[in-house]
Amino acid sequence: MDKLRQEKVKKFEEFLDLHLKPKLVSAIAERDKVFEQQKTYSDLKRNIQDLEKNSVTSLKTLINLGSEVYAQAEVPDTHHIFVDVGFGFHVEFTWSEALRFISAKEEWLAKQIEERTRQIASIKSHIKLVCEGIRELLELPLD
Repeated sequence: MDKLRQEKVKKFEEFLDLHLKPKLVSAIAERDKVFEQQKTYSDLKRNIQDLEKNSVTSLKTLINLGSEVYAQAEVPDTHHIFVDVGFGFHVEFTWSEALRFISAKEEWLAKQIEERTRQIASIKSHIKLVCEGIRELLELPLD
């Protein structure tokens, strides 16, 4: 193999290892975070619906204070809850307001997941393209 071809293969491999693969890992991690948010909101929605269905007006629970340290808490009125709406802000909602917010948030998160999935597919296609270029430069047979 001539020197020019070796240089091209090296540049393709560097591009693959230094740019495309880390970008793919990052995109997958971002999508996983959105999946986790989606699960959290889904769980909250289910819990609110259970509270409504069972007409729960007060409850006793354990609260995580951090570092897996828990304290007992009594909630005298469950009809108002605080929901994390993002950027560290929590808003007090009634059950019905919270359910409307959660539905809108779930729609937005679903769009984010679709967008991240398209981004991941695009990165994977770029990786495949670069690998095909390397294969052609090395004159390897198709698998």
